Amino acid sequence: MKKEIMGSVVSVKKQWWLKINTKPVRMGALDGAVFPHIARIAYTVDGVEYVKRKWIGAGAPVPTVGSAVKVVYDEDAPSKADLEF
Repeated sequence: MKKEIMGSVVSVKKQWWLKINTKPVRMGALDGAVFPHIARIAYTVDGVEYVKRKWIGAGAPVPTVGSAVKVVYDEDAPSKADLEF
């Protein structure tokens, strides 16, 4: 059975090694470049704290550290969860 809980964003890191160019012609190395991010979200179920990582594609809105995120988890396996930004 699926349940919902609110988690909080612990950290957000930019993946500098995976650059996506958005312009056909660039004037500099980072001109028009966007980067994907990895967000870590902490949530607690029955007194046990879990940390889930979520890959956020380049150009997608990135949550700020400390913001609330909805976590949907399975009652039998709370470590397997889906995150909704």
